[in-house]
Amino acid sequence: MKGTIFNIQRFSVHDGPGIRTNVFLKGCPLRCIWCHNPEGLSSKSSIEYNVRSCIGCGECASVCENGAHVMKDCLHGLDFSRCSSCLRCAEVCPSGALLRNGTLYEVSEVISEVMKDKDFYGETGGMTLSGGEPFFQSEFALEILKAAKEKGLHTAVETCGMAPPDVIKEAAEYVDVFLYDCKATDAEVHKKVTGADPRQIMENLELLDSLGAHIVLRCPIIPSINDNPEHFKSIGLIAEKYKSIKEINIMPYHSYGEGKRNKLGMDGGFVTQPSTPEELEDFKAQIEKYTAVPVVIM
Repeated sequence: MKGTIFNIQRFSVHDGPGIRTNVFLKGCPLRCIWCHNPEGLSSKSSIEYNVRSCIGCGECASVCENGAHVMKDCLHGLDFSRCSSCLRCAEVCPSGALLRNGTLYEVSEVISEVMKDKDFYGETGGMTLSGGEPFFQSEFALEILKAAKEKGLHTAVETCGMAPPDVIKEAAEYVDVFLYDCKATDAEVHKKVTGADPRQIMENLELLDSLGAHIVLRCPIIPSINDNPEHFKSIGLIAEKYKSIKEINIMPYHSYGEGKRNKLGMDGGFVTQPSTPEELEDFKAQIEKYTAVPVVIM
């Protein structure tokens, strides 16, 4: 079985216990306005363009059949609206200015890459599936998880929770830790900033709790969106309600996604000032008023 991956990140220490290898699957059902990994939104391969690396050689324009690449006075312009993602330009680009975003992998190839780091995992580390949303490619994700457990690996999945319940239930058999996103606890706010109703997400959280899964609640704190007392109270109450939640992670906003959007030719996006360390400590304290579950600032 094959699936599309946009990155395999080694020696990660923030996406599950111990040292981990993160496998990023393409495709996501949400459209969070602050998305940090916009290259994972589409399930299809596409082109990334880093204008600073371009040497103006014109090789891309010579192979593009759609006129997406235009050379004028040795300057290169890229019209993403004309790009068919044939990826020929990335194959001939000598400077790395044009890169392929998304590569097809066999399950065995993924596991082979992950196993290269096995000596570093120790007793707590392992593999984490991330994205995008890993369960957007549900069959591929499940097969990777099964193969990882056959190799004796510790497994984690970072998920937004927007997936069919039968997929979540099956995954629970092969996942040691679910890193479960909690983006907005108000339904209207959630729909406004992610494009989706949170009902399915909360139902899947309840399902995982009933199955006794190990859950870490991951809470991105976005200034002017969800940095308010009502949200912090709701996070604490959710953690108290579902006993499978063993930890709460506060995920501070950063603007790395904006630079990625530019490379992908994407419009829109959301930019604001990150929370200060003092503000993050205050957010942590507000959540701790309502739960005994440990709260960690990431």
